[in-house]
Amino acid sequence: MSRPEAPLRIAIAGAGMGGLALAAALCRQGTHVQVHEQARQFQTVGAGIQLTANAVRALRPFGLEAPLRARSFVAEAAYNRDGQTGEITNVLPMGERLERRYGAPDLMLHRAVLHEALRSAVPEGVIQLGRRLASFQAGSDAVALLFSDGTQCTCDTLIGADGIHSVVRQHLFGPEQPRFTGRVAYRTTYPTRLLGQAPLDARGKWWGTDRHIVHYYTTAARDEIYFIAVTPEPEFSVESWSAIGDRRVLECAFSAFHPEARRILAAAPEVRKWALVEREPMSAWGRGPVSLLGDACHPMPPFMAQGAASAIEDAIVLARCLEGIGRNQIPAALRRYEATRMPRTARIQRTNRANTWLRGPTDTDWVYDYDAWNAPLA
Repeated sequence: MSRPEAPLRIAIAGAGMGGLALAAALCRQGTHVQVHEQARQFQTVGAGIQLTANAVRALRPFGLEAPLRARSFVAEAAYNRDGQTGEITNVLPMGERLERRYGAPDLMLHRAVLHEALRSAVPEGVIQLGRRLASFQAGSDAVALLFSDGTQCTCDTLIGADGIHSVVRQHLFGPEQPRFTGRVAYRTTYPTRLLGQAPLDARGKWWGTDRHIVHYYTTAARDEIYFIAVTPEPEFSVESWSAIGDRRVLECAFSAFHPEARRILAAAPEVRKWALVEREPMSAWGRGPVSLLGDACHPMPPFMAQGAASAIEDAIVLARCLEGIGRNQIPAALRRYEATRMPRTARIQRTNRANTWLRGPTDTDWVYDYDAWNAPLA
């Protein structure tokens, strides 16, 4: 009698939202997983995140919905307004109405809360910090990984969840710099009390001709607010999640906006700033036993709240494709994952680029009603 094949050994480069979701899903299947993260410790940056219904549904089997809901804000509606006049251009019903429609809530929370929840779904010892991938070599029976500190290890398959400057992507397809869109984003979170007592849309977006502001509460108690303000700054080129922005420049960029929108910006003690970059949809995500996930293969501006959601969806579909397979089936499983996900992520990338999502009446079903656990596989 032949012995059963040992569990697959899967290496994930990057412990962002997508990498952690993949690790959680694979561990549930009994797969041996190692997540290699270059940072030596996780840092908290003042940023909010909108976890739309499709993302919440994807995380449901991990038991994260209840704890995330307890630490999140749920808006009754999302108001879209003309940036100068304040006139409403579109209202998206949210809260219980959206949850009934899509079978899951839409949650607004601090990004660190989501990251912490995903880490809690990954068993102890799976995440390796301070492990910067330098290179890899895919052989006939294993993938050899080399890290910048000189250490090495082998695995059966490597998944690059290492962001828009992915080392895995570069080694697969060669160097290619992302394209700067000419726009920058200012963002921050701060205590709601700094805004004073004047009424405010709980979830809103203010639209200008070439710039916009999104804001929402990040806690159930509404004691913290987040905003992201996007504006043209073609001379700026620093792509960072932690560069300090000049509030005077920010307020000048939105000086023609409605006073209520400007009040949200003016109350911020500090803002962070980063350049918005993008890439064209890819024709391939991997080769052999190696593939990509999330921003490594389909980076997108934050205009639809689908960056993390798409990475989480990738993770679930990839775990489904890898479940129960043998080592000789890995390349075919990865190509199946890619073929399943590429049409959807390319459509989201193109829709993001247009930046008209929800400005007027919008078909949200194709985004929010997606179920990564049950979507047909290619």
